[in-house]
Amino acid sequence: MTTPRPRCRGSASAELVLLTPLLMLLVLLAVAAGRLVSAQQKVTDAAHQAARAASSQPGPATADQAAATTARAAIDRAAVSCRHLDTTADTAQFRPGGHITVHVTCTVTLAQLALLHLPGTRTVSATFTAPIDQWRSEVQP
Repeated sequence: MTTPRPRCRGSASAELVLLTPLLMLLVLLAVAAGRLVSAQQKVTDAAHQAARAASSQPGPATADQAAATTARAAIDRAAVSCRHLDTTADTAQFRPGGHITVHVTCTVTLAQLALLHLPGTRTVSATFTAPIDQWRSEVQP
């Protein structure tokens, strides 16, 4: 004699219906994390470009301006929406054979990272140091 099997028809469908929102939430959180990492990489690239542009300037005053302009242009081209962008250039070693260090800080709104509309912001920053050619002409004040 065989024992009757319990009727479990439709239980897999019910489990799938219950788990689908959770799985979608996990996917959207992964997308948000990936976009945050991408924003960090783009800010790092902006700091690199800004330091290279500043190192080719004739003096510290124009190096500051070149760093800020280049960082803003790099962030705009990369389509990173910064609520606040701050660029600082350390020109203390701005001389032939010296270096310049540029620090870029970007405040990213988390609501723009994924379809979740997460509250709050996240600050991403990067620093890059570029050498100044030792054999260049004298630096202008």
